[in-house]
Amino acid sequence: MAAAAELQGKYQKLAQEYSKLRAQNQVLKKGVVDEQANSASLKEQLKMKDQSLRKLQQEMDSLTFRNQQLAKRVELLQDELALSETRGKKNKKSAESSSQLSQEQKSVFNEDLQKKIEENERLHILFFEADEQHKRLEAELRTRLEVLETDAAQHQAVVDSLTRKYTDTIEKLQNDKAKLEIKSQTLEREAKDCRLRTEECQQQLKNLQAALGSRLEESLCIINEKVPFNDTRSNQYNALNVPLHNRRYQLKLRDLAGQALAFVQELVTALLNFHTYTEQRVQIFPIDSATDTISPLNQKFSQYLHENASYVRPLEEGMLHLFESITEDTVTVLETAVKLKAFSEHLASYLCFLRKILPYQLKSLEEECESSLCTAALRARNMDLHRDMKRLTAIFEKLHTYVSLLALPSTKPTGLLRTNYNMVFTNIATSLHGFHDILKDISKHYSQKATLEQDAPTATQKLLTTNDCILSSVVALTNAAGKIASFFSNNLDHFTTSLSYGPKGGTEFISPLSAECMLQYKKKAVAYMKSLKKPCADSVPYEEALANRRVLLSSTESREGLAQQVQQSLEKIAKLEQEKEHWMLEAQLAKIKLEKENEKLKNSLSGHLTETTQERSVLTNVAEQKKETTEKSPRELIKNTSLIGMLAITTDNEKAPDGESREDLIKNHYMARIAELTSHLQLADSKSVHFHAEDELMTTKRSYEDQLSMMSDHLCSMNETLTKQREEIDTLKMTSKLRHVSANSESLDFLQKLPVQTLVSLRYPGYAAELQNKKRMILVGLNLHGKRLC
Repeated sequence: MAAAAELQGKYQKLAQEYSKLRAQNQVLKKGVVDEQANSASLKEQLKMKDQSLRKLQQEMDSLTFRNQQLAKRVELLQDELALSETRGKKNKKSAESSSQLSQEQKSVFNEDLQKKIEENERLHILFFEADEQHKRLEAELRTRLEVLETDAAQHQAVVDSLTRKYTDTIEKLQNDKAKLEIKSQTLEREAKDCRLRTEECQQQLKNLQAALGSRLEESLCIINEKVPFNDTRSNQYNALNVPLHNRRYQLKLRDLAGQALAFVQELVTALLNFHTYTEQRVQIFPIDSATDTISPLNQKFSQYLHENASYVRPLEEGMLHLFESITEDTVTVLETAVKLKAFSEHLASYLCFLRKILPYQLKSLEEECESSLCTAALRARNMDLHRDMKRLTAIFEKLHTYVSLLALPSTKPTGLLRTNYNMVFTNIATSLHGFHDILKDISKHYSQKATLEQDAPTATQKLLTTNDCILSSVVALTNAAGKIASFFSNNLDHFTTSLSYGPKGGTEFISPLSAECMLQYKKKAVAYMKSLKKPCADSVPYEEALANRRVLLSSTESREGLAQQVQQSLEKIAKLEQEKEHWMLEAQLAKIKLEKENEKLKNSLSGHLTETTQERSVLTNVAEQKKETTEKSPRELIKNTSLIGMLAITTDNEKAPDGESREDLIKNHYMARIAELTSHLQLADSKSVHFHAEDELMTTKRSYEDQLSMMSDHLCSMNETLTKQREEIDTLKMTSKLRHVSANSESLDFLQKLPVQTLVSLRYPGYAAELQNKKRMILVGLNLHGKRLC
């Protein structure tokens, strides 16, 4: 509703602005109309001026024409005058009289001409002035017209932009109004629904209040009647109850204790370095012990500083023991944190050590100030360190006081009230921050002192090195103190809430006895929960079952493909057997032909021994050529040998007269050669067929072996699942015996006596038959390939 009111106010503001702009628009429109009227009147005036200008131009043209006529007339008169003068010479008398007349006429003509010239000049001046005035007026009117046109264009652009803007604004406002109306309707409906729901909720609240009131009365009656003693009302009695074991707090406390141990280790290392390097500085400044005897004060101070490890190391050990005492199975509160007392004692011993060395340290600084080598600035820095050492001991006294207060509940539970816990922890955090500030001041003053001693001419290299070591140890000490202070401040809330808890609703601390009792009950509860937890029976995972199902489906799909491969292999075997029989018949025919040719060759060789010796060379050459061409196909061999035989026959016919016998001999030889090559070809074909069949048999055998191994693995997995299911059946049998001994014993015995394959068929219907079919197909394929190999 507030949003609708805001939108309505915006709408009213926009409407007011629109009305103002509309009024301005009307004023602008009137101004534009007036300017348009002025421009129209100026245009009319411009037209009138143009007309007057045209009239003046016409008058000027007529005057120029009149002037030209007059000029021509003057010329004529002058010519006449010249003629009259010539005539006057001839006749003086007549000349005198004519001269008088001509003088009179000339004077008249001159006066007339003078008047015309003056009138022409006046008209020229008037025309020029009128022309100049017309041009000036025309320029003024044109500039004014341009200004008015630009103003009108600007006004029109403003008017167009305003109209567009306001049309857009009107459309937007209309859309907003429609949206607001829709939203107001929805809000009204929601308000109605909310009213109905509030009424229902109020009714339910009344019913619940009535029900809870009745139940409260019943519970109070039952408590008053049945509970004679309520120990939670008394804090002393409630403290005897066993509280809950908060494992999360224990883990958090162990983590915090580990962090605190790391910080304390850094602090201990820095303190050891600081005291050790301070001892080294006392040995070399202001008097070097290697060259001279130092003062008894510094000797005693150095002796005490040499014992710093026996006081500083126990702090780390105490913190380590406290960290080891905080485990997951313990209850760590101030009443049970016994190791905190030991840490407090180690801190007290270190505080005694600081108190013991403080006077010697102060006197040593005073002795440095009294030395002749000490300047005023160095003396001021020594006095600053004098005050800082006092503050350091005081802050350690504060820390020991608060830590000893925290250790009180473990030895004396009534020594520290629960209300003072927050105050103690807050004071510890404040003291740690003060400790950090003091160390920062010590670091600053030591750095200034080291800088001054470095500039001194009597400073040795050993002193400068020792100063650098002391400064680095002080910096490390400052960093460690800062980490501890920030760590304690960040976890202050956790310390105050987790280090003290007890029974539910109680305000007393948990006692060590109740903590031990609580841990015993916790161990018993854990043992009981472990006894209740039994390992679940093994079963086939869902993903593995899906994979097995995919394998089965793929094997059934590949069965048809295997059958097709077997059929194709059988067809190939039949074709190869037919080819084998064909080539065997061809081999027999070739053998018979070979025997006949051998007999003919023997008969011919008996009569032509001398000729055969000459022909053997030719035959050997031909045979060598034939051996070179044996790598080609058999058909090419037959063609080549026939051509070579024809060439040999033609050459022999040229050499010897008995060519027919030689031709027969060569023919028989090449026929034998052809038969031999044919036999080699048949043998090679048979070997290739055999190797091909053997290779195909090996690949098929390998694929079948892979399928058999896969099926055997699947059978093993199924046997495992069946054994698991059998174990489940046994467990179910044991449980069912406890419930229904007579009804289920016979069925379970029957299932137990069934073989594995029967259980598989019961578990997976159709699987056993499919498996037998697959085995049968594999064996048939192996037998067929074995026969083909034979």
